[in-house]
Amino acid sequence: MKDELILEDFLPYRMSVLSHTISTTIARVYDKRFNLSIPEWRVIAILGRFPGLSAVEVAERTMMDKVAVSRAVTKLVKNGRIDRQFADADRRRSILNLSDEGRKVHNEIAPLALAFERDLLHGISEEDCETFNLVVERLLAKSRLLGSPK
Repeated sequence: MKDELILEDFLPYRMSVLSHTISTTIARVYDKRFNLSIPEWRVIAILGRFPGLSAVEVAERTMMDKVAVSRAVTKLVKNGRIDRQFADADRRRSILNLSDEGRKVHNEIAPLALAFERDLLHGISEEDCETFNLVVERLLAKSRLLGSPK
């Protein structure tokens, strides 16, 4: 291991740059064709897979900031892409579902996202992809372990 911090070689920084670069590249498509931000698309994607979540649960599943999720939900409700109902037992807890319009957007973007992923991975061997996925899972597990209370 190195004794000097060189930011451009620092794994967390490199992962952040990679994530940001990939996200902003595909986000141009979301914005241009569907007038969606990255947080809005993530809310639509997670509700497409797990309907009936609260905003807090969306934030937990996406690892997004609660404020970003709240802003995205507010805009998506305003634009008719998600429906928000309030739980009978706790009026503070909202239940979110895709509206018909939200489902339509989800069904149009999902194939574009998968095509983007295929293009991104084109030329990378299946073995390298499997190794990458294994390393990512190990890094996530290790990061969670290091971040848990002792």
